[in-house]
Amino acid sequence: MTTVLYIDCCIREEQSRTRKLAEAFLTALSQRDEIALNRLTLMDEPLVPFTGGFFRQREELIAAGEFSHPRFRYARQFQQADRIVIAAPFWDLSFPALLKIYLENVNVQGITFDCNEQNGCFGICKAEKMLFLTTRGGALEGNPMDNGTKYLRDMATFFGIPAFEHIAADGLDLGIEPVETILSRAIERAKELATSF
Repeated sequence: MTTVLYIDCCIREEQSRTRKLAEAFLTALSQRDEIALNRLTLMDEPLVPFTGGFFRQREELIAAGEFSHPRFRYARQFQQADRIVIAAPFWDLSFPALLKIYLENVNVQGITFDCNEQNGCFGICKAEKMLFLTTRGGALEGNPMDNGTKYLRDMATFFGIPAFEHIAADGLDLGIEPVETILSRAIERAKELATSF
């Protein structure tokens, strides 16, 4: 059985074009018998920035090696997944801050990465593949101003995940093509990828 962790950061929820893309991918993926899907909807989670005592508690728990603490449930879930799927819209040249807060919770030495004198920092996640699904109003495919895709690709490498892919419905608000045409094209790519992801 292949465990897939789906991380939903589609802020607009039912109105989200990114969620429409993601659900098409997940529907196609669920046709495969060997897939076990775990959904994590970030908008429903009690995620807050690391400040004050909340941050100090985390540092103390890591120093004590108390990785079974509930504070690290996101990191443990992420580390144990065979595949990671992240859905988030393009947002202020990146993605919504909620996803960054989640990733800060995932980024725990001793769970998702480790360090030693021989290798420096290295990832220890189980996943072999990470997929980022997104939608963008502008034409940003391959544009260096798309910091979100680059950041997630770098994080996949940091976590030791060897394969990273992304699918974007790009230029949705430019008026060059109908929104549904662009979105349908991305959905077809997502469905095709679902057969081998």
